[in-house]
Amino acid sequence: MAALSSVALCNVVPSGRCVAQIFPGANSSASSFVCGDFNLKAVSQRQSPAFAAKRPSAAVAKVSVGDEAPPLQLTDQNGRVFDLAKVKGKKNVVLYFYPADDTPGCTKQACSFRDSFEEFRKLGAEVVGISGDSPESHKLFAEKYSLPFTLLSDEGNAVRKEWGVPSDLFGVLPGRQTYVIDKKGVVQLIFNNQFQPEKHIAETIAVLEAQVEEPKSFFQFPKFF
Repeated sequence: MAALSSVALCNVVPSGRCVAQIFPGANSSASSFVCGDFNLKAVSQRQSPAFAAKRPSAAVAKVSVGDEAPPLQLTDQNGRVFDLAKVKGKKNVVLYFYPADDTPGCTKQACSFRDSFEEFRKLGAEVVGISGDSPESHKLFAEKYSLPFTLLSDEGNAVRKEWGVPSDLFGVLPGRQTYVIDKKGVVQLIFNNQFQPEKHIAETIAVLEAQVEEPKSFFQFPKFF
C-alpha cells in the first residue's frame, strides 16, 4: 500500500514528523494509524447557491451558503485585530481555514493565493487566512514566503468550531475550508479540499468573477424584429 506521507499527509505534515507532533490534540491511536501506511482518496466538496441543496447530509456545517457570516474578531500576524464586520459593505472576503503554518500543503496554498493576489484585488476581494498558530508563527510564515495578505490566529480553534469547519482523517487534521463572503456579508461559496490546496484559488476566483456585473450600455437600440 502507498505510504500516506508520500501521497496526502505530506500536505500538512513535514517529512519525518508524526501527526501527533504537529497536532498534539490527536490521540495516540489515531496518530499511530495516520503515521502508518494506507491508501486515501481525496474528496472535495463545493457549496454554492446552486449546489447548496445538494450538499452531503453527512457534513452538516454551522455556516451554510446563503447565511450571513458570523462575527469574527481575531489578531493578525502584526498584532492588530481584524474585524470582519468592518469590511462589510466595502469588499468581498476570501476567508480560508488551513491546518498549520509552514507545512507543505498549507505553504503551497498560501503561495498560490499570493501569486493570484493581484487578481483577487482587481475582483474587489480581500484574502484572509486562519489557523490555530500564534501571531508570531504567522509573522514568520508571512515573511518567509512574502505573503501580502492577513493571517489570523485562532488559538484554541474557537472560530473554526463556531463556523463548523469539519476535520479530516477521522478528526486528526484540522480541515482546509474556504469561504467567499460578498460585500453584504453573505456566504456565497464554501469549498473543502484538504489534499489539493491549489484548487481553492480557482474555485474562489470563479465565484468572484461570476459576481462581477456586465457593464451596461448607455444606448439601447430599438428592436426591429
